[in-house]
Amino acid sequence: MGTEPRVLVDATAIPAQRGGVGRYVDSLVAALDDQGATLSIVCQRHDADVFTGLAPHSRIITAAEELGRRPARLAWEQTTLPRLAKRLPVDVIHSPHYTMPMASTVPCVVTLHDATFFSDRALHLGVKGRFFRAWTRTSLRRAAVCVVPSRATADELVRFANADADALVVAYHGVDHEVFHPPTPTQIQAAAAYLGIAGHPWIGFLGTLEPRKNVPALIRGFIRAMSSRSGPPPVLVLAGAAGWDTGIEPALTAVPGGMTVLRPGHVPVELLPGFLGGAQVVAYPSLGEGFGLPVLEAMACGAAVLTTRKLALPEVGGDAVAYTGTGAGDIAAALADLVEDPARRADLAAAAVVRARQFTWAASARAHHEAYVRAVAGT
Repeated sequence: MGTEPRVLVDATAIPAQRGGVGRYVDSLVAALDDQGATLSIVCQRHDADVFTGLAPHSRIITAAEELGRRPARLAWEQTTLPRLAKRLPVDVIHSPHYTMPMASTVPCVVTLHDATFFSDRALHLGVKGRFFRAWTRTSLRRAAVCVVPSRATADELVRFANADADALVVAYHGVDHEVFHPPTPTQIQAAAAYLGIAGHPWIGFLGTLEPRKNVPALIRGFIRAMSSRSGPPPVLVLAGAAGWDTGIEPALTAVPGGMTVLRPGHVPVELLPGFLGGAQVVAYPSLGEGFGLPVLEAMACGAAVLTTRKLALPEVGGDAVAYTGTGAGDIAAALADLVEDPARRADLAAAAVVRARQFTWAASARAHHEAYVRAVAGT
């Protein structure tokens, strides 16, 4: 066997509408392919053309089964995936979303995206929390190497799940600078037109509307911050999948007349630079992130970002973002300060673009390659 491991990437768990994990897999395989990695990518039928375009030098394998539902996909992962790896053959399987094939005869690398299933269990109640805690423990015990997207996540896994720090590889996410960049005026206008807010300033949020994102506190903070302003307030736009945060509806009932909060759902990726870079502020007051890809993408678009110091977010934002506490009062004060201070927003935007350039998928791919080599070598 040469020094270049033959890697099978399991991309079957990616939904058709790309969220953070989908963009991670897409961007990673493209960078690995560009660097000459020996890749096989197994995906669902609807993604075959996508991966053929992203990784033109790699072998693309389409799963014969319909894997749209989690039970079917997990059954496929445990039975068909290890047989596929043996038949190809490959030297390592990369499972990029917590789970892994238990019967694999080749070593596995597993990506563990965050540890809040352990450190903040109240945010992950019921079956979902138990599922991800169990699989995280299993992967930490059975995988040859686990990849994590930040030092904060590595530290949390060591602290709460007894992970072996030496078996973890930190591979920061990157950002596609061809997609995420400071927008042109035309791109800003297109995003505003799509949202139906042409001519209005806005405060943006991007992410699944789940409890960890702290959206009810953002809504309440927005109301407080804008209530004391003269003139029409900006629109608060909560972009992203609907999620399961039951606190959002009660928070929305308190929005007074004259203020507008929009929930447009999924915003097409080609409109995100205009949406993020065109916002007065991009607010992301999360209670904890394994990385915080929306923050990095907003930074790359030249946004003035307001976020928290929870877990990995300072590793991403550094000194190029503004920080707030997680309570509505803290968010209100920070939002009001930024909305009233265009010079501060401009300084943050300029610093954000510079810092975002430090995060590339090429660097992430090199760190993943290290994980593959270690897994094959058994070190």
